[in-house]
Parts: sequence; structure tokens; C-alpha cells
Amino acid sequence: MIRTGAQYLDGIRDGREVWIDGERVKDVASHKAFAPIVAVKARMYDMQHEAAHQDALTYTESGERHSVYNQPPRTQEDWHRKWRSVDALLHEIGGVVTRVGDETVGEMWSLQDGRDVLAEIDPRFAANIDNHIARVVERDPFHVSANTDPKGDRSKHITQRDPDMMVHVVKETSAGIIIRGAKYETAAAYADQAFLKPTVGAWSDEKESDYALGCIVKMGAEGVKHICRDGFAGRGNPADYPLANRFDEVDTLVVFDNVLIPWEDVFFYRHTRAAQHIRATLHRYSAFPYVLRLLYNADMMIGAALFNAKQTGLEKLQAVQEKLADLACYREGIRAHLVASIALAEKSPAGLLMPNQSLLYAGRVLACSQLPAMMHAARELIGGQICVTPNAAAFQAEGSSEWLKKFYSLNDNWQSEDRRKLLAFSRDLLNSDYAGHRLAFVQFAQAPHFNHLAAVYRNFDFSGPLDFVRRAADMSDKVMG
Repeated sequence: MIRTGAQYLDGIRDGREVWIDGERVKDVASHKAFAPIVAVKARMYDMQHEAAHQDALTYTESGERHSVYNQPPRTQEDWHRKWRSVDALLHEIGGVVTRVGDETVGEMWSLQDGRDVLAEIDPRFAANIDNHIARVVERDPFHVSANTDPKGDRSKHITQRDPDMMVHVVKETSAGIIIRGAKYETAAAYADQAFLKPTVGAWSDEKESDYALGCIVKMGAEGVKHICRDGFAGRGNPADYPLANRFDEVDTLVVFDNVLIPWEDVFFYRHTRAAQHIRATLHRYSAFPYVLRLLYNADMMIGAALFNAKQTGLEKLQAVQEKLADLACYREGIRAHLVASIALAEKSPAGLLMPNQSLLYAGRVLACSQLPAMMHAARELIGGQICVTPNAAAFQAEGSSEWLKKFYSLNDNWQSEDRRKLLAFSRDLLNSDYAGHRLAFVQFAQAPHFNHLAAVYRNFDFSGPLDFVRRAADMSDKVMG
């Protein structure tokens, strides 16, 4: 059943070990670095119970309400409803968040698609996949996905490194397996559980088998330690950094210090073929909400740039219109790939409806690879004032406020305070430490660019272009072999 915000907050007050800035965190929900983003997740849970949002965020099955985000997609309408639910959430909170659960639970559906392959490898764990997908629907946990390992010195073979540089099984017991190692994961410190899966790699060497592991880890389990990067929230005045202080999704090095994974939470282990299969199909669903977030990011850039042009009448200039058109084409390119991936969606091995894989992955490449250029285009449209404008305190202080009000007021529609807010928003979106962090995060959050391109290569149908050229060049059928 759908949870409330209070139930979510109670769930993460489980005595978990969380560290940030050298400090052991007593309560994640109230700590300054986590409180804003935890409040966003709690708000998301509460919205599911409100009449104004319930239809957008939930669905009913067998008399029970469940989260649309956790619903395994079986129809095109399921995907459109997921899109509408994200739209409702982001407009309610007034910003963009990535790790809220829906983009990581999709990796479980990819596991279900590979159920037969995994069962062939090791039939003991196949039912665990189905059980966990049902459990996510029924219990509505905040589910994230453990990402890459520290890895260590990759010039050395994996057997020559400290074994803890990648998560591995150290022992079997009657209760389950014992694992050690570490993973980087966004939002882990305030999530309920994570799907721990193998890192990006070929997984073709059987000597890597100890590290070929897929399982569910409870984020408050004994031996799980969260060592977080410094947070952006609370670092500056929210009036000066409105995005960083509300939407920083704190990244964590999650250390697994001899953590027991019960057998019912194990999907596979010590099987490189399973790791190879999972890595090849992992993002077939989760890439959709991930790319969708970049659509809203594009909207923020367009809105910030256009407002800055309109306030001084510069939107009438042809050169300005052309740059705005570049941003619009980027935005519409993302939307077109998402819409098309639903329209041409494909049945999966498990009977789910997965977005058209070639179009979805091509859209991800477009959204991620062009983001740096689009951010710079927005900076050019906004101009240098995002790096020279004084902070909010200066607009209030006696002795400086009257001058700033004079020089930052343009007309009856654009007074100094609105202009200051727009410039502060634009700076935090494009030019702050937070903006730089978000850009780097986008480049690697679902995998690095080479992996994005590899996914396109695996899923694009090259037979059409080959056959067209064969016919146009009047070559024999043999060349297609």
C-alpha cells in the first residue's frame, strides 16, 4: 500500500550509520544536508494520499492503491501516466530531482526480463526477482540502485587488487551470503533499500566471478556504512542558491563491512554470465525517467534564458532568437525521442512494455552529450550578470539596497527583487558549484558516454541501412551474410 511521508521518515530512523563532513549523523531527516531532499521525498509520499494528486500518482489493483512509479508497465498508457506523475511531482516541488525511486525500480523489471536466463544459470534465485518486484509494489519503499565500485588500480588484474575495491561474496551461511566492498550511490543515506548490481564491464573473465553479484541490501542493515560527500544544502543563503538548498541529492560511498544478505534477497552471485546479461539490459526501462528529467532541466534553461532576454527586450534580436531556438530544438529532440519510444514500444521477455530501445538510448545520448553546449548557450543568453550580481543581503542592507534597487529595476514589470531572484536562480542552474556538480552527475549517473553509445549500437537495427545500400549498389544477397 502507498506510504505516507511520516511512514517514510519513520523507516529511515533505523539507527543507520551515516557520516558527512567527519560527523556521525544522528537523524538523517533533520540534518541540514539531508533535510530538504528528505522533505521532497516525504512530500512525494504525502501527495499520493491527496485528492488533488492521487489520480496522477497512484493506481488501483485488487482494491488497493499503489504508486504509479512502481507499476510494471504493460501498456502505452502506463508510460504516459508515469510521465504525467513526474510532471505533477516536479511542478509541485518547483524543481528537478532524479533519485526519487521511479528511475531505479525499473532496473528490477530488467531483472525480471532476464529471469529465464538467470534461472538457467542458477534456478535457486529466480523466484526472488518476482517476489521483490511484488514487494516494491505492495510496500512502496524508497528504492535506489547501488552504482559503481571504487575499483582501485585498474592497470592491475582484479585478482591483484585489494578485494574490497569491488563488492564480493566472502562467505556463505545458512542465513545468506556475507558481502564486503563499497559502492557509490546517490540518495542511499535516506533510502530504504538498494539493488546492488555489478559495475560496468565485460564480465568475460571467470576470475571475476566473486564480484558478479546481484542482490537487495537494506540501507539500515548491520555493517552498512554511509560516507557522504559534502552537501550543498545549508552552504549558502537559500535566497542566493535556491536550487542547491532544496534539491541536492546527496551522493554516498556505501561501505559493506561483512553485511549479511538473506537468501531471499539474492538474485545471482558468482556468475559472470549473469553479470554480463544484467549490464547489457539494465537501463531498458530506467533510462526513460532518467532522460525525462533532462527534459525538465531543458525547460528550466529555456525559461531562465528567455526571461532574461525579455526583461530588457533583447528577445526581439535575431541572434537571440536563434540561440533560444537551439535550446528549443534540444528540448524538443528529447521529447521526440521519449514520445516515439512509447509509440513504438516493444514487448519484453517478461511480457512488460519497454520503450523502443533504439529510440530511447539514442535520446539519452542526445540529452546527455549536448547538455554542456546547451548550458553554455543559456549562459550566453543570460549574460555576465549571473557572475557579478551581489547577494540577497546586499539588496536588503542599508547603504547598498537603494543603489541596487536603482540599478536592477528596469520598469514597472521588472523591479529589482524579481530580477535578483531570476539571476540567483540562473546562477544556481548554470554557474554555481551545484550546477557543475549536476553537469558531472548527468554525464555518469546511468553510465559513462561510451556505455550510452554501446547501448545504441546493441539496439539499433543496422539491417535496414545495409539492405538499402545492397539494393542501391546492386550487390548480391551474399554480402548480407
